[in-house]
Amino acid sequence: MFNSVNNPFNRAISSSTSSDSNGKRQKEDPKKELKKYLEEEEPDEVRLGGMPILTEDEVKSMVNSYINNLKTEHAEREKVVQKLDKYLEKFDVQKFMKRNPNMTSPDFYMIMYNETEGLVK
Repeated sequence: MFNSVNNPFNRAISSSTSSDSNGKRQKEDPKKELKKYLEEEEPDEVRLGGMPILTEDEVKSMVNSYINNLKTEHAEREKVVQKLDKYLEKFDVQKFMKRNPNMTSPDFYMIMYNETEGLVK
């Protein structure tokens, strides 16, 4: 069955499939397997990296820092700087955190990019 190309060391090759006394493959009942997974208690929410949730003060300082960095990057474009100043004036941290609950720092940067993308174009 196997020639020297497939089995160059001429060693015995055993099958990797398991079989019972009748020579049939053993299969676990898929319903039992599904039931096993459904019965296991697991939390519904998974946070990658276990990052801490941001507080209101942290969000305020991060927004100021983010907007100031954008203003520095676009200092030669006066309209963009004015839009960013206006955004910072109208920014309500409580509404922002209510719209984006349980926000971590990576979440914050993604949200801020999406909110300020239109201002810097």
